Amino acid sequence: MKVLLANKYFYIKGGSERFFFKDAELLKRKGHQIIYFSMHHEKNLDCIEEAEFISRIDYESPGGIKEKLSQSLKLLYSFEARKKIDSLLKREKPDLAHLHSIYHQISPSIIHSLKKHGIPIVMTLHDYKMVCPAYSMVRRGQVCEECKGGRYYRCLFNRCTKESYAKSMLNAIEMYLHHRILSIYGSVDVFITPSRFMLNKLKGMGFRGFLVNLTYSLDPRECRPEYVSDNRTICYFGRLSSEKGIYTLFQAIKGLNVNLKVIGAGPAESALRARAREEGMTNVRFLGYLAGDALKDEVKRSSMVIVPSEWYENYPNSVMEAFALGKPVIGARIGGIPEMVKDGETGFTFSSGNADELRSKIRLLLDKPGLIIKLGKNARRFIEEELNPDRHYRELMKIYQTAKERRSLSALRNH
Repeated sequence: MKVLLANKYFYIKGGSERFFFKDAELLKRKGHQIIYFSMHHEKNLDCIEEAEFISRIDYESPGGIKEKLSQSLKLLYSFEARKKIDSLLKREKPDLAHLHSIYHQISPSIIHSLKKHGIPIVMTLHDYKMVCPAYSMVRRGQVCEECKGGRYYRCLFNRCTKESYAKSMLNAIEMYLHHRILSIYGSVDVFITPSRFMLNKLKGMGFRGFLVNLTYSLDPRECRPEYVSDNRTICYFGRLSSEKGIYTLFQAIKGLNVNLKVIGAGPAESALRARAREEGMTNVRFLGYLAGDALKDEVKRSSMVIVPSEWYENYPNSVMEAFALGKPVIGARIGGIPEMVKDGETGFTFSSGNADELRSKIRLLLDKPGLIIKLGKNARRFIEEELNPDRHYRELMKIYQTAKERRSLSALRNH
Protein backbone atom coordinates (compact mmCIF):
# COMPACT_ATOMS: atom_id res chain seq x y z
CA MET A 1 0.00 0.00 0.00
CA LYS A 2 1.18 3.52 -0.76
CA VAL A 3 0.42 5.78 2.24
CA LEU A 4 0.67 9.57 2.40
CA LEU A 5 1.71 10.76 5.88
CA ALA A 6 1.24 14.44 6.71
CA ASN A 7 2.43 16.42 9.75
CA LYS A 8 3.31 20.11 10.04
CA TYR A 9 6.78 19.45 11.50
CA PHE A 10 9.26 17.06 9.93
CA TYR A 11 11.61 16.83 12.89
CA ILE A 12 11.14 15.70 16.50
CA LYS A 13 9.53 18.78 18.03
CA GLY A 14 7.25 16.96 20.45
CA GLY A 15 5.27 13.83 21.15
CA SER A 16 3.09 13.98 18.04
CA GLU A 17 6.18 14.05 15.80
CA ARG A 18 7.72 11.15 17.69
CA PHE A 19 4.68 8.98 17.00
CA PHE A 20 4.36 10.29 13.43
CA PHE A 21 7.84 9.01 12.62
CA LYS A 22 7.27 5.77 14.55
CA ASP A 23 4.22 4.99 12.43
CA ALA A 24 6.21 5.79 9.30
CA GLU A 25 9.05 3.42 10.22
CA LEU A 26 6.61 0.69 11.22
CA LEU A 27 4.74 0.93 7.91
CA LYS A 28 8.00 0.85 5.94
CA ARG A 29 9.18 -2.22 7.86
CA LYS A 30 5.95 -3.95 6.92
CA GLY A 31 6.56 -3.29 3.22
CA HIS A 32 4.41 -0.20 2.59
CA GLN A 33 5.56 2.76 0.51
CA ILE A 34 5.48 6.10 2.34
CA ILE A 35 4.96 9.58 0.84
CA TYR A 36 5.47 12.59 3.11
CA PHE A 37 3.90 16.05 3.25
CA SER A 38 5.06 18.71 5.69
CA MET A 39 6.58 22.20 6.08
CA HIS A 40 10.07 23.49 5.30
CA HIS A 41 12.29 23.99 8.35
CA GLU A 42 16.05 24.04 8.89
CA LYS A 43 15.74 21.18 11.41
CA ASN A 44 13.91 18.88 8.97
CA LEU A 45 15.12 15.37 8.33
CA ASP A 46 16.07 14.53 4.75
CA CYS A 47 13.09 13.75 2.53
CA ILE A 48 12.76 13.29 -1.25
CA GLU A 49 9.27 14.92 -1.20
CA GLU A 50 10.65 18.12 0.34
CA ALA A 51 10.15 20.07 -2.89
CA GLU A 52 6.38 19.80 -2.30
CA PHE A 53 6.57 20.91 1.35
CA ILE A 54 4.94 24.25 2.11
CA SER A 55 7.04 27.31 2.96
CA ARG A 56 7.92 27.78 6.62
CA ILE A 57 5.41 29.58 8.83
CA ASP A 58 6.46 30.87 12.24
CA TYR A 59 3.64 32.48 14.21
CA GLU A 60 6.10 33.72 16.84
CA SER A 61 8.30 35.63 14.39
CA PRO A 62 8.44 39.45 14.76
CA GLY A 63 7.26 40.13 11.19
CA GLY A 64 5.32 43.21 10.09
CA ILE A 65 1.56 43.63 9.81
CA LYS A 66 1.45 42.42 6.19
CA GLU A 67 3.37 39.22 7.01
CA LYS A 68 1.25 38.52 10.10
CA LEU A 69 -1.96 39.01 8.12
CA SER A 70 -0.71 36.62 5.43
CA GLN A 71 0.17 33.98 8.03
CA SER A 72 -3.19 34.42 9.76
CA LEU A 73 -5.03 33.76 6.49
CA LYS A 74 -2.94 30.61 5.94
CA LEU A 75 -3.95 29.42 9.41
CA LEU A 76 -7.58 29.63 8.30
CA TYR A 77 -7.04 28.08 4.88
CA SER A 78 -3.73 27.51 3.14
CA PHE A 79 -4.10 27.65 -0.63
CA GLU A 80 -0.37 26.98 -0.92
CA ALA A 81 -0.76 23.69 0.98
CA ARG A 82 -3.75 22.68 -1.13
CA LYS A 83 -1.95 23.46 -4.39
CA LYS A 84 1.23 21.62 -3.40
CA ILE A 85 -0.47 18.50 -2.10
CA ASP A 86 -2.64 18.44 -5.21
CA SER A 87 0.52 18.23 -7.33
CA LEU A 88 1.90 15.48 -5.07
CA LEU A 89 -1.32 13.47 -5.26
CA LYS A 90 -1.46 13.63 -9.06
CA ARG A 91 2.07 12.28 -9.30
CA GLU A 92 2.12 9.68 -6.53
CA LYS A 93 -1.53 8.53 -6.39
CA PRO A 94 -1.44 7.20 -2.79
CA ASP A 95 -3.94 4.58 -1.66
CA LEU A 96 -4.62 6.30 1.66
CA ALA A 97 -3.71 9.44 3.60
CA HIS A 98 -2.88 9.40 7.31
CA LEU A 99 -2.85 12.89 8.82
CA HIS A 100 -1.33 13.84 12.17
CA SER A 101 -0.92 17.44 13.40
CA ILE A 102 -1.78 19.66 10.41
CA TYR A 103 -3.53 22.57 12.14
CA HIS A 104 -2.36 26.12 11.54
CA GLN A 105 0.85 25.72 9.51
CA ILE A 106 -0.62 23.31 6.93
CA SER A 107 -4.31 23.86 7.74
CA PRO A 108 -7.08 21.38 6.84
CA SER A 109 -7.22 22.79 3.29
CA ILE A 110 -5.39 19.62 2.17
CA ILE A 111 -8.46 17.58 3.15
CA HIS A 112 -10.35 19.15 0.24
CA SER A 113 -7.68 17.94 -2.21
CA LEU A 114 -7.65 14.45 -0.70
CA LYS A 115 -11.42 14.23 -0.99
CA LYS A 116 -11.34 15.46 -4.59
CA HIS A 117 -8.93 12.65 -5.47
CA GLY A 118 -11.11 10.08 -3.69
CA ILE A 119 -8.39 9.14 -1.20
CA PRO A 120 -9.45 7.56 2.13
CA ILE A 121 -8.42 9.78 5.05
CA VAL A 122 -7.35 8.74 8.56
CA MET A 123 -6.37 11.32 11.17
CA THR A 124 -4.65 10.71 14.50
CA LEU A 125 -5.67 13.22 17.17
CA HIS A 126 -2.80 14.06 19.51
CA ASP A 127 -4.69 16.85 21.31
CA TYR A 128 -8.19 18.32 21.74
CA LYS A 129 -8.12 20.73 18.79
CA MET A 130 -11.31 19.22 17.35
CA VAL A 131 -13.29 20.74 20.25
CA CYS A 132 -10.94 23.32 21.80
CA PRO A 133 -9.63 26.34 19.84
CA ALA A 134 -6.56 26.40 22.11
CA TYR A 135 -5.78 22.65 21.77
CA SER A 136 -5.50 21.66 25.43
CA MET A 137 -8.85 22.24 27.18
CA VAL A 138 -6.83 24.20 29.75
CA ARG A 139 -7.41 27.83 30.71
CA ARG A 140 -4.98 29.54 33.08
CA GLY A 141 -3.80 26.22 34.43
CA GLN A 142 -7.28 24.77 34.98
CA VAL A 143 -9.33 22.26 32.96
CA CYS A 144 -11.88 24.12 30.81
CA GLU A 145 -14.89 22.77 28.87
CA GLU A 146 -16.60 26.07 28.05
CA CYS A 147 -16.50 25.45 24.28
CA LYS A 148 -18.71 22.37 24.68
CA GLY A 149 -21.33 22.11 21.96
CA GLY A 150 -19.45 24.40 19.59
CA ARG A 151 -19.45 27.56 21.76
CA TYR A 152 -16.06 28.57 20.35
CA TYR A 153 -16.67 32.26 21.12
CA ARG A 154 -15.77 31.41 24.74
CA CYS A 155 -12.15 31.22 23.58
CA LEU A 156 -12.31 34.92 22.69
CA PHE A 157 -14.13 35.98 25.85
CA ASN A 158 -11.65 34.09 28.04
CA ARG A 159 -8.52 34.99 26.01
CA CYS A 160 -7.61 31.30 25.97
CA THR A 161 -4.86 31.59 23.34
CA LYS A 162 -1.83 33.04 25.11
CA GLU A 163 -4.14 35.50 26.93
CA SER A 164 -4.43 37.52 23.72
CA TYR A 165 -7.77 38.80 22.38
CA ALA A 166 -6.41 38.92 18.82
CA LYS A 167 -5.01 35.36 18.83
CA SER A 168 -8.06 34.01 20.63
CA MET A 169 -10.39 35.66 18.11
CA LEU A 170 -8.42 34.15 15.24
CA ASN A 171 -8.66 30.67 16.77
CA ALA A 172 -12.39 31.07 17.38
CA ILE A 173 -12.92 32.15 13.75
CA GLU A 174 -10.83 29.18 12.64
CA MET A 175 -13.09 26.77 14.50
CA TYR A 176 -16.34 28.26 13.15
CA LEU A 177 -14.91 28.23 9.60
CA HIS A 178 -13.63 24.65 9.68
CA HIS A 179 -16.42 23.02 11.69
CA ARG A 180 -19.55 25.05 10.92
CA ILE A 181 -19.12 26.80 7.57
CA LEU A 182 -16.90 24.41 5.60
CA SER A 183 -17.50 21.26 7.71
CA ILE A 184 -14.09 20.29 6.38
CA TYR A 185 -13.32 17.62 8.99
CA GLY A 186 -16.50 15.83 7.93
CA SER A 187 -14.46 14.49 4.99
CA VAL A 188 -12.11 12.56 7.29
CA ASP A 189 -13.16 8.90 7.24
CA VAL A 190 -11.69 7.78 10.57
CA PHE A 191 -10.27 9.70 13.54
CA ILE A 192 -7.88 7.84 15.86
CA THR A 193 -7.72 8.69 19.57
CA PRO A 194 -4.80 7.20 21.53
CA SER A 195 -6.89 7.02 24.73
CA ARG A 196 -10.44 5.90 25.37
CA PHE A 197 -10.80 8.96 27.57
CA MET A 198 -10.16 11.28 24.62
CA LEU A 199 -12.67 9.40 22.48
CA ASN A 200 -15.39 9.75 25.11
CA LYS A 201 -14.50 13.36 25.92
CA LEU A 202 -14.66 14.41 22.26
CA LYS A 203 -18.09 12.80 21.93
CA GLY A 204 -19.23 14.46 25.13
CA MET A 205 -18.05 17.85 23.84
CA GLY A 206 -20.18 17.40 20.71
CA PHE A 207 -17.67 16.20 18.11
CA ARG A 208 -19.41 14.08 15.46
CA GLY A 209 -16.50 12.48 13.60
CA PHE A 210 -16.12 8.69 13.32
CA LEU A 211 -13.80 7.87 16.23
CA VAL A 212 -11.79 4.74 17.04
CA ASN A 213 -9.32 4.10 19.83
CA LEU A 214 -5.78 2.95 19.05
CA THR A 215 -3.03 3.45 21.64
CA TYR A 216 0.45 4.57 20.77
CA SER A 217 3.10 1.87 20.55
CA LEU A 218 6.60 1.50 21.95
CA ASP A 219 9.13 -1.10 20.84
CA PRO A 220 10.40 -2.76 24.05
CA ARG A 221 13.79 -3.23 22.41
CA GLU A 222 14.32 0.56 22.60
CA CYS A 223 14.55 0.43 26.41
CA ARG A 224 16.42 -1.98 28.65
CA PRO A 225 14.62 -2.17 32.02
CA GLU A 226 16.31 -1.69 35.39
CA TYR A 227 14.20 -2.94 38.29
CA VAL A 228 16.62 -2.29 41.18
CA SER A 229 17.45 1.34 41.91
CA ASP A 230 17.88 3.96 44.63
CA ASN A 231 14.80 3.38 46.77
CA ARG A 232 14.67 6.97 48.06
CA THR A 233 14.77 8.73 44.66
CA ILE A 234 11.67 9.54 42.63
CA CYS A 235 11.46 11.22 39.25
CA TYR A 236 9.28 13.61 37.25
CA PHE A 237 10.08 14.13 33.57
CA GLY A 238 8.19 16.18 31.02
CA ARG A 239 7.10 19.74 30.32
CA LEU A 240 7.37 22.16 33.22
CA SER A 241 4.03 23.96 33.23
CA SER A 242 1.37 24.55 35.89
CA GLU A 243 -1.20 22.08 34.50
CA LYS A 244 1.34 19.26 34.88
CA GLY A 245 0.75 19.29 38.65
CA ILE A 246 4.34 19.80 39.75
CA TYR A 247 3.33 22.25 42.50
CA THR A 248 1.12 19.51 43.94
CA LEU A 249 4.09 17.12 43.76
CA PHE A 250 6.26 19.64 45.67
CA GLN A 251 3.60 19.89 48.36
CA ALA A 252 3.36 16.10 48.57
CA ILE A 253 7.06 15.51 49.22
CA LYS A 254 7.52 18.22 51.88
CA GLY A 255 8.78 16.48 54.97
CA LEU A 256 9.32 13.15 53.23
CA ASN A 257 12.67 11.40 53.30
CA VAL A 258 12.86 11.29 49.53
CA ASN A 259 14.84 12.88 46.71
CA LEU A 260 13.01 14.26 43.68
CA LYS A 261 14.60 14.68 40.26
CA VAL A 262 12.79 17.15 37.99
CA ILE A 263 13.71 16.63 34.34
CA GLY A 264 12.44 18.95 31.63
CA ALA A 265 11.94 22.56 30.64
CA GLY A 266 8.97 24.85 30.18
CA PRO A 267 7.28 28.12 31.11
CA ALA A 268 7.02 27.30 34.84
CA GLU A 269 10.68 26.37 35.32
CA SER A 270 11.85 29.62 36.92
CA ALA A 271 8.82 29.75 39.22
CA LEU A 272 9.35 26.13 40.27
CA ARG A 273 13.02 26.75 41.00
CA ALA A 274 12.07 29.81 43.07
CA ARG A 275 9.44 27.81 45.01
CA ALA A 276 11.99 25.11 45.83
CA ARG A 277 14.49 27.74 47.06
CA GLU A 278 11.91 29.67 49.11
CA GLU A 279 10.68 26.55 50.86
CA GLY A 280 14.15 25.14 51.46
CA MET A 281 13.46 22.00 49.44
CA THR A 282 17.04 20.76 49.25
CA ASN A 283 15.75 17.32 48.24
CA VAL A 284 14.67 18.65 44.82
CA ARG A 285 17.14 18.65 41.92
CA PHE A 286 16.46 20.26 38.55
CA LEU A 287 18.31 18.42 35.78
CA GLY A 288 17.01 20.47 32.82
CA TYR A 289 15.94 19.02 29.51
CA LEU A 290 17.28 15.53 28.81
CA ALA A 291 16.60 13.09 25.98
CA GLY A 292 17.78 9.73 24.68
CA ASP A 293 20.16 7.69 26.82
CA ALA A 294 20.77 10.56 29.26
CA LEU A 295 17.07 10.63 30.13
CA LYS A 296 16.79 6.86 30.31
CA ASP A 297 19.78 6.61 32.65
CA GLU A 298 18.26 9.09 35.10
CA VAL A 299 14.90 7.30 35.06
CA LYS A 300 16.63 3.95 35.59
CA ARG A 301 18.36 5.31 38.69
CA SER A 302 14.98 6.27 40.16
CA SER A 303 12.67 3.97 42.06
CA MET A 304 9.46 5.31 40.50
CA VAL A 305 8.08 8.01 38.20
CA ILE A 306 5.42 10.52 39.25
CA VAL A 307 2.89 11.87 36.72
CA PRO A 308 0.83 14.39 38.75
CA SER A 309 -1.12 15.99 35.89
CA GLU A 310 -4.03 18.35 36.44
CA TRP A 311 -5.30 18.42 32.85
CA TYR A 312 -6.78 15.87 30.46
CA GLU A 313 -3.65 13.96 29.54
CA ASN A 314 -4.16 11.93 26.37
CA TYR A 315 -1.86 8.88 26.53
CA PRO A 316 1.33 10.28 28.07
CA ASN A 317 4.66 9.24 26.65
CA SER A 318 6.22 9.67 30.11
CA VAL A 319 4.16 6.75 31.44
CA MET A 320 5.06 4.58 28.44
CA GLU A 321 8.79 5.26 28.78
CA ALA A 322 8.74 4.72 32.54
CA PHE A 323 7.01 1.36 32.07
CA ALA A 324 9.44 0.31 29.35
CA LEU A 325 12.33 1.07 31.73
CA GLY A 326 10.76 -1.12 34.41
CA LYS A 327 9.49 1.68 36.65
CA PRO A 328 6.09 1.83 38.34
CA VAL A 329 4.19 5.09 38.01
CA ILE A 330 2.16 7.03 40.53
CA GLY A 331 -0.21 8.97 38.29
CA ALA A 332 -3.10 11.37 38.69
CA ARG A 333 -6.53 9.86 38.11
CA ILE A 334 -7.30 12.09 35.12
CA GLY A 335 -7.42 11.83 31.33
CA GLY A 336 -5.93 8.67 29.84
CA ILE A 337 -3.56 7.99 32.76
CA PRO A 338 -5.79 5.42 34.54
CA GLU A 339 -5.93 3.39 31.32
CA MET A 340 -2.22 2.75 31.80
CA VAL A 341 -1.56 3.02 35.53
CA LYS A 342 -3.51 0.22 37.21
CA ASP A 343 -3.68 0.37 41.01
CA GLY A 344 -1.60 -2.38 42.55
CA GLU A 345 -0.55 -3.69 39.13
CA THR A 346 1.62 -1.14 37.28
CA GLY A 347 1.61 1.56 39.95
CA PHE A 348 -0.94 3.62 41.85
CA THR A 349 -3.30 6.48 41.05
CA PHE A 350 -4.44 9.42 43.18
CA SER A 351 -7.06 12.15 42.85
CA SER A 352 -5.64 14.88 40.64
CA GLY A 353 -4.50 17.85 42.72
CA ASN A 354 -4.67 15.95 46.03
CA ALA A 355 -1.20 16.30 47.60
CA ASP A 356 -2.10 14.28 50.70
CA GLU A 357 -3.22 11.28 48.68
CA LEU A 358 -0.14 11.53 46.47
CA ARG A 359 2.08 11.64 49.57
CA SER A 360 0.44 8.48 50.95
CA LYS A 361 1.01 6.60 47.66
CA ILE A 362 4.67 7.66 47.53
CA ARG A 363 5.11 6.54 51.14
CA LEU A 364 3.44 3.22 50.40
CA LEU A 365 5.96 2.38 47.67
CA LEU A 366 9.01 3.79 49.45
CA ASP A 367 8.31 1.46 52.36
CA LYS A 368 8.06 -1.63 50.12
CA PRO A 369 11.08 -2.05 47.83
CA GLY A 370 9.88 -5.51 46.81
CA LEU A 371 6.56 -4.06 45.63
CA ILE A 372 8.42 -1.47 43.55
CA ILE A 373 10.21 -4.28 41.69
CA LYS A 374 7.01 -6.30 41.26
CA LEU A 375 5.05 -3.34 39.84
CA GLY A 376 7.98 -2.40 37.62
CA LYS A 377 8.02 -5.86 36.07
CA ASN A 378 4.26 -5.70 35.52
CA ALA A 379 4.68 -2.30 33.89
CA ARG A 380 7.32 -3.64 31.53
CA ARG A 381 5.04 -6.56 30.66
CA PHE A 382 2.25 -4.10 29.82
CA ILE A 383 4.51 -2.51 27.20
CA GLU A 384 5.56 -5.86 25.78
CA GLU A 385 2.04 -7.28 25.53
CA GLU A 386 -0.27 -4.30 25.00
CA LEU A 387 1.80 -1.60 23.27
CA ASN A 388 4.15 -3.59 21.07
CA PRO A 389 4.50 -2.46 17.42
CA ASP A 390 3.09 -5.68 15.90
CA ARG A 391 -0.17 -5.35 17.79
CA HIS A 392 -0.34 -1.65 16.87
CA TYR A 393 0.22 -2.50 13.20
CA ARG A 394 -2.55 -5.10 13.11
CA GLU A 395 -5.04 -2.64 14.59
CA LEU A 396 -3.85 0.15 12.30
CA MET A 397 -4.46 -2.03 9.23
CA LYS A 398 -8.03 -2.67 10.42
CA ILE A 399 -8.53 1.09 10.72
CA TYR A 400 -7.12 1.67 7.23
CA GLN A 401 -9.55 -0.94 5.88
CA THR A 402 -12.44 0.76 7.67
CA ALA A 403 -11.42 4.09 6.13
CA LYS A 404 -11.39 2.56 2.64
CA GLU A 405 -14.82 1.04 3.15
CA ARG A 406 -16.27 4.30 4.46
CA ARG A 407 -14.75 6.21 1.53
CA SER A 408 -16.28 3.74 -0.93
CA LEU A 409 -19.70 4.04 0.71
CA SER A 410 -19.46 7.81 0.62
CA ALA A 411 -18.59 7.74 -3.08
CA LEU A 412 -21.61 5.52 -3.78
CA ARG A 413 -23.95 7.85 -1.89
CA ASN A 414 -22.64 10.89 -3.79
CA HIS A 415 -23.41 9.19 -7.08
